[in-house]
Amino acid sequence: MKFLDLCKVYIRSGAGGGGSVSFRREKFIEYGGPDGGDGGHGGSVWAEAVEGLNTLIDFRYQQHFFADNGRPGMGQQRSGARGEDIVLRVPVGTEILDEDEETLIADMTEVGQRVLLAKGGNGGWGNLHFKSATNQAPRRANPGQPGVERTLWLRLKLIADVGLLGLPNAGKSTFLAASSNARPKIADYPFTTLHPNLGVVGIDGAEFVVADIPGLIEGASEGRGLGDLFLGHVERCAVLLHLIDGTSGDPMRDYATIIHEITAYDTILADKPRVTVLNKIDALDAEERVFLQDELEAATGVRPMLMSGASGEGLPQVLRALRSHITSLSANGAEEEGPWQP
Repeated sequence: MKFLDLCKVYIRSGAGGGGSVSFRREKFIEYGGPDGGDGGHGGSVWAEAVEGLNTLIDFRYQQHFFADNGRPGMGQQRSGARGEDIVLRVPVGTEILDEDEETLIADMTEVGQRVLLAKGGNGGWGNLHFKSATNQAPRRANPGQPGVERTLWLRLKLIADVGLLGLPNAGKSTFLAASSNARPKIADYPFTTLHPNLGVVGIDGAEFVVADIPGLIEGASEGRGLGDLFLGHVERCAVLLHLIDGTSGDPMRDYATIIHEITAYDTILADKPRVTVLNKIDALDAEERVFLQDELEAATGVRPMLMSGASGEGLPQVLRALRSHITSLSANGAEEEGPWQP
């Protein structure tokens, strides 16, 4: 399935049906009076977050969504049928933006969440509604209200527990493949990952979701490489896993590059808890490992963990560290909410 995380849609709610002008005409009934029914309401357009979707690819093939119009009223006090609603089914984590791509209309963060995007027009009143003691034969009826037409943007931000950060070829996809059943593309050249991947990782009986995004390069915040288009997918993560290539020749510069790019993108993202890992240690001897650890700690104040995604060395320890962060953040969130009180 192709991955799509930004798309434009055009929606229109249904117009209300017009009211009817009608009079009762039956044999032996001289003054039947007005009996025009009301028009039906137009259908509305809704958005609903559903399970089992992690891309907006369905909206590439259909961008226009029009709800049904209400049916007009009829004689014998018959009201028109209501127009059918239409529902846009989107993945959890979808943001719905106005046409300016800035105004947030809704953030679909829970399964089953529904948001009204365009309300259907009300049906018009038939002449029966205008009957009174002084106007016993009204010859007027209201037209239905028109529908609402809007242009919206859908932007998907994947919801995962852990987000992977690193330069191209830092070993992010290898880590995801080694720790989960995901099968991302892996090759020995940069930018093998062109769209985000999700994997479910298990350790010590616990499971959490890891999101792998395309690698960042220096100047990504200014649009270089693939830019920072995919950083939105790690905004919702509880903890970030920063992978540094131990064979790159200058791990300290690699570390600084990623920190600079995520800070330029969003300071909130830069302040998220991070687990820093020196990857590809299978290509380093014991002396090089300790030297690089000490250098990184001296330069950044953070002592990185050691891991090799290819051989699996250090992988369980990294997964346990991630699980510990996720568990502690969940516990802190529960404490902030406090116990339920009537």
